[in-house]
Amino acid sequence: MKLLVTGASGFVAGHVIDFVRAEAPDAEVFGVVRHGAIDKARAAHVTAVNADLEDAASTDAIFDRVEPDRIVHLAAQSSVHRSWENPQATLVVNVQGLLNVLEALRRRRLAPRVLVVGSAEEYGAVQAEKLPVVESHPLQPANPYAVSKVAQEFVARQYFLSHGIPVVCTRTFHHTGPGRGEVFAESSFAHQIAEVEAGRQPPVISVGNLDAVRDYTDVRDVARAYWLLLEKGRAGEIYNVCSGRAVAIGAILQELVDVSGAKVEVRPDPERMRPSDIPAIVGNPRKLQRATGWEAAIPLRRTLHDLLAFWRRQSAADAGAPAARA
Repeated sequence: MKLLVTGASGFVAGHVIDFVRAEAPDAEVFGVVRHGAIDKARAAHVTAVNADLEDAASTDAIFDRVEPDRIVHLAAQSSVHRSWENPQATLVVNVQGLLNVLEALRRRRLAPRVLVVGSAEEYGAVQAEKLPVVESHPLQPANPYAVSKVAQEFVARQYFLSHGIPVVCTRTFHHTGPGRGEVFAESSFAHQIAEVEAGRQPPVISVGNLDAVRDYTDVRDVARAYWLLLEKGRAGEIYNVCSGRAVAIGAILQELVDVSGAKVEVRPDPERMRPSDIPAIVGNPRKLQRATGWEAAIPLRRTLHDLLAFWRRQSAADAGAPAARA
């Protein structure tokens, strides 16, 4: 079996690769990279394919080289904050990239199972009585990133309906764990705490909106859900990938502080506030569970412990010192 992972140098892709190595060790994994490189610990198990998915010819070259049985499409601009700063780039990267992949498959009459990863941001603001939200709920994208993910989903479904490419779509809710980028709130908190522990910054944690409520899942559980959807998901369908657990951002911060034991001051930072922030979004995972048998298995405290341990290692590496306690 040949698996192609786009965005292979990214956070989630690394965990998908780890899962596939353990679950399907005979699988031949190809990782599409444009910027950055596949993590050294994973590179020996992945054949890197350099390509720019925004360029049709470059994308075509991938499939001249590889005829995959399955594709996990993760290449994306994934930050809401950055989408406000550059909405045009977000739309081009997220929509044009997928379109070029699907067109390359169509022209070659290839029909691998394709997982297209979307976002809970597509739902926008959902009334409290409608939570946890189900897949049939109307979409109300409230930021450029969300718009790009809605467009991706519609492109994917059109290629299923028009050309029979077996595409499965997700609307993935918040997920985190070791390796999460600092641009995301909980990872920023963990990084700042690790820096405080190391004496590299004053004992002050800068924060945005701590009242927002989100649905967090460990990235390793998400990787397992993606694999199960490739195996068992129904082509043309959309699945929430979420835990169903409602957690305030402030509770995430408090948990990280408790795990650390550090004495810190929490200080609001206007630069970390979004122009449009959704008060609460929690998903209903029942459709995913019925289709695959998946359940979120990793407790949130372990997820945050592992995230903080990751940033402690990064902080120690930056300082050229031994890693702090894990």
